[in-house]
Amino acid sequence: MSPLVIAIDGPSGSGKGTLARGLADRYNFAVLDTGLIYRALGSRLLRLGWDFTSEDFAVQAAQGLTQEDLDNPDNRLDTVALAASRVATFSRVRAVLDQYQRDFSKAPPGGKTGAILDGRDIGTVICPDAPVKLYLVAEDTIRAKRRFEELQSRGIKGIYADVLDDIRARDKRDKERKTSPLCPAKDALILDTSGLTSKEVLSWACNIIESSPAFKARHKA
Repeated sequence: MSPLVIAIDGPSGSGKGTLARGLADRYNFAVLDTGLIYRALGSRLLRLGWDFTSEDFAVQAAQGLTQEDLDNPDNRLDTVALAASRVATFSRVRAVLDQYQRDFSKAPPGGKTGAILDGRDIGTVICPDAPVKLYLVAEDTIRAKRRFEELQSRGIKGIYADVLDDIRARDKRDKERKTSPLCPAKDALILDTSGLTSKEVLSWACNIIESSPAFKARHKA
């Protein structure tokens, strides 16, 4: 039986990562933060002196990504997030990294029976046949507040207004890019997490997953 794939999409700060980790713990599924792949590439490009314009250079860097790149602690820096967002607009770069994600969904590491992928185009491009597609949204001010508090918890100084500007600029880039723009799949179930706790979001997702035919087929009495 093929792995059960759960696609989680939505803008930055909507709660995708927290939900993906919660679901992975609950069902013992493999989880992939697809944004981390782009961050790892962005970090590598910055180290190599990328000028933010050469797609050929970015493609070569994408083809040479290693696990060491994925584990780099610098991947969480805001400068890396900006580079990741920009490199994600290149169609040939996306083609290289898209295949990595598809391979993960078809053969989750560790022999897991399911794969959870969170990103911005999982349900529309990477895994359009995923039996469960979730799309999280939240007000940009709420998402900026979450991001600002996350930075503070990590000891990183920042200004809320700047974080909000960054969130809005990233939303605009993600939604307007020609390749794989940010948008919900037609059959995705959408949840506004603005006023919800992570436990409430997890409960909502679990109800959807456990009522899906694909999940029930794997848990017949």
